[in-house]
Amino acid sequence: MAAAETALCVAPDAAQIEFKQPPENIVMQERRVVVTGLGMVSPLGNDVESSWKAALAGESGVGPITQFDASAFGCQIAAEVKDFDATKYLEVKEVRRFDRFIHLGVAAGLMALEDAALEITEALSPEIGVAIGSGIGGLPMICTNHQAYSERGPRRISPFMIPGSIVNMVSGQLAIMKNLRGPNIAHSTACSTGLHAIGEAMHMIRRGDATVMVAGGAESTIHPLAIGAFDAMHALSRRNDDPKTASRPFDKDRDGFVMGEGAGILVLEELEHARARGAKIYAEIVGYGLTGDAFHITTPSTDGPSRCMRNALRHAGLSPEDIDYLNAHGTSTPLGDANEVKAIREVFGEHTAKMVVNSTKSMTGHLLGGAGGIESVFTVKAIENQISPPTINVVEQDPECDIDCAANAARPMRIRYAMKNSFGFGGTNSTVIFKAFEA
Repeated sequence: MAAAETALCVAPDAAQIEFKQPPENIVMQERRVVVTGLGMVSPLGNDVESSWKAALAGESGVGPITQFDASAFGCQIAAEVKDFDATKYLEVKEVRRFDRFIHLGVAAGLMALEDAALEITEALSPEIGVAIGSGIGGLPMICTNHQAYSERGPRRISPFMIPGSIVNMVSGQLAIMKNLRGPNIAHSTACSTGLHAIGEAMHMIRRGDATVMVAGGAESTIHPLAIGAFDAMHALSRRNDDPKTASRPFDKDRDGFVMGEGAGILVLEELEHARARGAKIYAEIVGYGLTGDAFHITTPSTDGPSRCMRNALRHAGLSPEDIDYLNAHGTSTPLGDANEVKAIREVFGEHTAKMVVNSTKSMTGHLLGGAGGIESVFTVKAIENQISPPTINVVEQDPECDIDCAANAARPMRIRYAMKNSFGFGGTNSTVIFKAFEA
């Protein structure tokens, strides 16, 4: 080896390396991030406004399962998306190639981008990213292909099974359709997925990885295998005779969650960019916390959620007394609801009685990886309209869930700061704080 080449391979003496400090006159400031677009497909409606109107009216999206014959199952109810036409958003051949969760996620993403009125120029395209996740992804498509293989052999496996079912394909397909060439990522953290995606997207904008992020979650697993699996865990409500009252967070007689499906997407944008183009600003996202329980695969602890909420408050520079409204994880499971209320009380103390802590899952069911997305949309709408949606089906409130949950009726109220919680299997927790926008 030549001497010059040898010199290139020799590590420099550490003592000779000069580490320069940035000039003192440079002040690093985190960029402010605002919400400029909303999109949703939910069991309450196929867009944001119809879903929001139904939520304020306290309507339930739960009913008997129609997507398959559930008569042999202990749980025969779900919160299905109704009368949804995927061909409004995707070509017919794409509808056939993609699992339903991708249909729902792409639809909500396109709605959010349209709502944001964002002109996607060639120059801006590399600055727009996508972070849309799913907790389970394309389980129905995987099962369909496995059945085809079992009955007719490997030649019947679709070449589109992989790209049509993998978790990241809502982000991937939306980016392809709209030429979004910024960060492209998909989180999968069980029931925390949608909220983790939103929180991480905020950080991407703050640190300069993107100017705009399309973020949230999508899920559609109302399928025999998924219903059967959750039912085998005794996680699902079996209130089959009265499905509209089956999802009852904080009620003494809650007996499990109700599976839901849908997607909720937010357009997050750097404040000065949004201002420069005259965008409508719904709210500002100011805090994000995430923790792990390190406790149990399904049973929650109070330590992880309480630290998560504290981390979000610390990140936002807020005290507990600043929060007016909290959209809870509130799944309608006996242990989960009581545990979350206990964690809230550990963080907020006496201020707990001064907040509304509601659960919109009482109306939509639990969308798993899509829950944090649609519930963030509801939280932003609550700030925009200064009103809390109700927690329906509270007949006799559980003494262990002694909170003001806006039981059975929407509540006009002052909301300056709103917190959103999502917690998932494996002990994964996320909390985001939104703020009424102030210039």
